[in-house]
Amino acid sequence: MTLLLPDFLLLFLAATVMAVDLIRARPNSTATFHLSWAGLLVIFLVLIAQPYGQEVIYLGTYKVSPTSLLFKQVFVLSALATILLSASYFSPGGNARGPLRYRSEFCFIILLCTFGMFAVVSATDLLTLFIGMELATIPLYILSGYQKDDSLSVEASTKYIIMGSLSTGFLLFGYSFLYGCAGSLGFEAIFAFAQTAPADPLLRLGVLFVLAAIGFKLTIFPFHMWAPDVYDGSPTPVTAFISVSSKAVAIAFLLILVYGPLAPLHSYLQPILLILAGATMTVGNLGALKQKRLRRFMAYSSIAQAGYIIMAMAGLAEAARSSIIYYLFVYAAANYAIFFIISIVGREGNEEFESLQGMGRRNPVLAAVLMLTLFSLGGIPPLAGFMGKFLLFASAAQQGFYSMVIFAALNSTVSLYYYLLLVKEAYIVQPAASAGPLLIDHTQRLALLLLTAAMILLGLMPMFSSNILAVVRG
Repeated sequence: MTLLLPDFLLLFLAATVMAVDLIRARPNSTATFHLSWAGLLVIFLVLIAQPYGQEVIYLGTYKVSPTSLLFKQVFVLSALATILLSASYFSPGGNARGPLRYRSEFCFIILLCTFGMFAVVSATDLLTLFIGMELATIPLYILSGYQKDDSLSVEASTKYIIMGSLSTGFLLFGYSFLYGCAGSLGFEAIFAFAQTAPADPLLRLGVLFVLAAIGFKLTIFPFHMWAPDVYDGSPTPVTAFISVSSKAVAIAFLLILVYGPLAPLHSYLQPILLILAGATMTVGNLGALKQKRLRRFMAYSSIAQAGYIIMAMAGLAEAARSSIIYYLFVYAAANYAIFFIISIVGREGNEEFESLQGMGRRNPVLAAVLMLTLFSLGGIPPLAGFMGKFLLFASAAQQGFYSMVIFAALNSTVSLYYYLLLVKEAYIVQPAASAGPLLIDHTQRLALLLLTAAMILLGLMPMFSSNILAVVRG
């Protein structure tokens, strides 16, 4: 039962957060905030201490494997960063759009979402996979509309609910075909049927519907339309959480199916995945070129990143899993660094490109962090983003998809151009009016320090990716 300790601790932490809130009943209390981040830190340390050389299935439906433990590390770190990022948003004057309320409920929902993500990566049948995905998604509808007095937040929540419901419908419709073919929801039965009759039209139709459903959550073209509006309207901590955790759990969902019950169909899925990857990274990069609002910009950047990740799934299982997990760590560090900077510049003004102007003089250290983060997302060596993209590209190249790798490299060059636009705003373009100093609290300063160190060290020490590969291989 040792392998289940992080899952139990997460549930216990969520229950404790709500209990403390009910007992103390103080609207401005920070007790649940400190309890949440400290509890998540403990859970992360417990995850690191777990034995990674074994795979155990509990009650026939809940599996703990080395890969699932690595994904859980990503989810816990993302939840921890979100809780820390939200600190300033619950304080008066913390953001130009107004302070958030109900901190305890916010922390509880983040923890609940994270447990749903735990369930997804531990699933051994379609039912557990579905329940975990819905538990990880439905609370996000609440969080995206958490700023109830803000019209953009309400609009974001409405669009997210509509698109999420449509995605769930596609998923269940696809499940019905898979169940009809295999006669069971278990992965083993679906794998056996797919191995026996890989060309069955109903099986392939079910796979396409499931792929379309997960495409909504992963912002794959042409199912990406909701992302810019939801990213722009949701509170910034929620947007950061969606961009990392929601994307990571969708990737885990797809990895489990592609290299699990649907593994016999991998050769059939390869061209589909490559076409989706190419279209997604192109649409994301071209869409980002036209943006002036920072969070819409990050939405299109996130769409492009999804394209690179999907491309890696055309490779073999071990290479795809290890490269994707490593890239998720790298992507999470860079994304949260950007959103912490957005929270700083959004304290007094609009979260637009103009708010970055003069940063090089107002706060040289913060401008340097911004530049390093953008270079990491763009894949500039020796930062971690370069090694992450290299591993993703290598996964596809090992299968001989060299044309796709070249196409992705060209797309990455385009992304570097629009990332440099932000650097230009921070260092070259001066604001029309004199601007005051950028206020950075202790939480933001510590978080940016750790995230920047992660981007540098993960790039300079590639043995971290080797360790992930060793864990995935068992």
